[in-house]
Amino acid sequence: MGERPGRRSAATGARPPLAEFEDPIAVELWPDGAPGAVADLDIDRPRLTIHLPEPDVATGAGVIVNPGGGYRKLAADHEGLQVARWLNRRGIAAFVLRYRLGERYHSDVSLLDGLRAVRRVRHRARDFGIAANRLGMLGFSAGGHLAVAVGTRWDAGNPEAVDPIERVSSRPDFLVPVYAVTNGILRRRKADEYTPADVRVNESTPPAFLVHTHEDGIVPASQSTLFYDALLAAGVQAELHIYGFGEHGTGLNPGDPDFREWPVLLVNWLRRCGFLTAGRRGPVTGRLTLDGQAMGMAWVTFSPLDDNAPLARARSSRNEGGKFSIPASHGIVPGPHRVIVHHVSEQFQNWDTGVYTLDDAVRYDLGVLEIGDDPVVIDLTPG
Repeated sequence: MGERPGRRSAATGARPPLAEFEDPIAVELWPDGAPGAVADLDIDRPRLTIHLPEPDVATGAGVIVNPGGGYRKLAADHEGLQVARWLNRRGIAAFVLRYRLGERYHSDVSLLDGLRAVRRVRHRARDFGIAANRLGMLGFSAGGHLAVAVGTRWDAGNPEAVDPIERVSSRPDFLVPVYAVTNGILRRRKADEYTPADVRVNESTPPAFLVHTHEDGIVPASQSTLFYDALLAAGVQAELHIYGFGEHGTGLNPGDPDFREWPVLLVNWLRRCGFLTAGRRGPVTGRLTLDGQAMGMAWVTFSPLDDNAPLARARSSRNEGGKFSIPASHGIVPGPHRVIVHHVSEQFQNWDTGVYTLDDAVRYDLGVLEIGDDPVVIDLTPG
């Protein structure tokens, strides 16, 4: 069988057969022609390539992936296909977006493509085996700007539209901007293209997981802190990672043992937020005691045996009589959970003395608890 020159297998370094690089299924965002198209060439027809995980690992989550390239090109391999393949291995459906680029098109046209991509995937969520309410957008650099632009300029859809896709919401359920531009004015480069997204953040902006590096000489890490601060002020869930080392535009960066951990942290965050499971979270309340008495300070953690379900944890203390409460927003889904208690201190009064009470945290494994659909009220006593 023929081979594509220059390609190498990730596992062996050998050139793989052509079949490994056959084009995936692609769908045009507007099969009859995109709005604002200046011609009908391939570059005037934005599209998505579809990459679905194996059914036995599928979580029901989906991510639209926006490769970067300064709104002039698309880093389709290391910020596109390879990201999609990684997401698939983790059970997440991926849809790589080929959006329209400058100088032929302004970034506002790219925004139209991003908004349409969310509607297009959500409209066919059942066909793709994903949940319509667990669809995110991940973007690198300019693709990250496109992600935050979509996340701050979405709409609920037009119920009167003739096109059924246009009746669907264009709001991503979560955002993953990676070394993204979020405000071109403050960056002082291409301000007309990189329109400010941080100033549009409000309480309805999707939760976000942001990644950057301190050494990025193209897009400073302050572009991520701007967006994070806006999310924090709006009360929107967010997580921010700024690595000390690493240049711009590295994608998953398998060659850097530190930066390459960000996808693992992303999955942890998605799991913690409940995006990797269809289970409905419920509240947990209870009381934690040891030998009949509340501990000075302790943590109780409900760790699901399902790797895709979110964990839940709460702190208890003697000041509250050992009582703890976990709201549904941070709660647990039905299924078996291992219950772990960490006793960290016997201090509960006179904290100003500096007296030691425990030389190390003590861990208690309380076994596996089967959680049903009803709210959990439980008394826990390590034996």
